Amino acid sequence: MLDDTDRRILRQMQAAPESSAADLAERAGLASATLSRRIERLRDTGILRGVRAVIDWQVLGYSVEVSLRITLDKSQPLAFESFAAAAREVPEVIEIQTFLGQVDARLSVIARDMGHYQQVYRHRILTLPHITDVDALMHVARVKTDESLPL
Repeated sequence: MLDDTDRRILRQMQAAPESSAADLAERAGLASATLSRRIERLRDTGILRGVRAVIDWQVLGYSVEVSLRITLDKSQPLAFESFAAAAREVPEVIEIQTFLGQVDARLSVIARDMGHYQQVYRHRILTLPHITDVDALMHVARVKTDESLPL
C-alpha cells in the first residue's frame, strides 16, 4: 500500500508538521507537484486524515488530568451509544475509549484544579446515562506521548 516515497513523506510530515509544502518537498526529495499528488492520494485513501493543531492544555491553566474507568449497565439497549453521545458534550472530556470486558469505557478528563474537577465529576460525569460504576485514576506524570508512527 505504501511505497518508500510515501513513507518518506509521512516521516517528514510527522517530524515537522508545521513545514510549508515547499520545505516538505525539499526534505522528501520531491518536486512540489509530485508531493502534492502524493499527499492528495494519501488523503483519498484515508491514510492521511488531516492536519491538526496540538494545544498544550496545561499552558491554558488545566493542571489536573484524571482517567475514569466506567462500567455501564449493559442490560440497557443502546447504553454505549447514549453514554458516548452524552460524554462527547462534556468539554472537559478530551478522550473517550470503549472496551470489551469489565470496564466498558475510559474517559480522560481535564480540569483547572481539584475544585473544578469535583464540579465536573459531580455535575457532568455522574449524570451521564447508564453508568453503574466509576473508578478514578489520577494522572501523576506523562511518561510518553507520541503519536508518530514507526514508518
